[in-house]
Amino acid sequence: MWMETKLEVEVSGSHVGSSRRVLDGLITGDMERLDKFMQDRGFVLRLPVWVLRGVSRVILANNPLSGAVILAALYWASPWQGLLGTLGVLASTLTAVIMGQDRSDVSGGLHGFNGMLVSLLMGVFSSAGDWYWWLLLPVCLGSATCVFLSSGLSSFLDRWDLPASVFPFNTVILLYLLCTGSNNPYFPHHPAVPGATGLNNTELVALQVIQGIPLGVGQIYACGDLGPSLLILGAVVLYSPLLAVHALLGSAIGILAGLSVAVHHESLYSGLSGFNGALGCMLVGGLFFTFSWRTLLFAIASAFLSAYADIALKNWLGTVGLPACSWGATSVSTLMLLLSGSLETYRIPTGQVKAPELNLRTRSQWQAGKTEERKSTDV
Repeated sequence: MWMETKLEVEVSGSHVGSSRRVLDGLITGDMERLDKFMQDRGFVLRLPVWVLRGVSRVILANNPLSGAVILAALYWASPWQGLLGTLGVLASTLTAVIMGQDRSDVSGGLHGFNGMLVSLLMGVFSSAGDWYWWLLLPVCLGSATCVFLSSGLSSFLDRWDLPASVFPFNTVILLYLLCTGSNNPYFPHHPAVPGATGLNNTELVALQVIQGIPLGVGQIYACGDLGPSLLILGAVVLYSPLLAVHALLGSAIGILAGLSVAVHHESLYSGLSGFNGALGCMLVGGLFFTFSWRTLLFAIASAFLSAYADIALKNWLGTVGLPACSWGATSVSTLMLLLSGSLETYRIPTGQVKAPELNLRTRSQWQAGKTEERKSTDV
């Protein structure tokens, strides 16, 4: 039962509280007011909003304005990669519409982000260079295939209240690389190399290691340039400052995990050691669990486990020329969501996940309502 407490009434009357309400839902958070405004608009006007939400969903946000900023960052880093990402998210979103997938999932971008990731990784691993137009064919087909996998996995995982996450992307990109091979005449690609531990012949440059922290956030979009990565981080701040803090914390933890097992320095400098840690930390820290000091420690543990799982998978899959993608963070975070015990009380149902700040406020209201309800029933 939801109840309004005296404290909340006082806060709502303050200038700070009113200012926060003006921004919340307008340009920050989930921008739910935009959904209400676009509700009766035509398909052509609503489609760009769905697509931009899909872009931001890659980094666990749900804000079309953040999606627009991220898309601009991708075009800044590489117009070709920006085009592939746009085509991928558009193809998967339209496929979901044609298949008649749940309207709220489509409008929330849940059928767009896997397609975008597939298209971006196809471009990164392609050895044919930029503006190789034949690549658009597997980009469209791979992005569309993600919708089928996501729909099937969701039906299976719903019984445990687990999201399909990026399992479709991780599966499709590996299947594509296995089908084409590095010497394919039409779709050649660079084979992935093991991220194995080994002798580093150069001294570690501390400044480049620090630079690798924001780059770890950008690498979630396969972006290795500092400027666009900072812009992507800014887009996360627009959606949720708390989520952005977890992104940087997780990336730093991922780099620290890489340092602890002496991964190649290039992985540290480029942010490749950090992005799985960032994802693992963000998923737990405030997104699927209400933020508290307990869940913060839990998020740190998730970041470490995700980073070490990524290192192990890179060493294993790299022996056959395949990338580890985000299997580490996806697998670890899925297991974390199945946690039982006292931390389970902080778990947010998948269908009710909002921006971390909103999750925190609504949990406080819910707890206050329960307390007030108990007092009213006391004799």
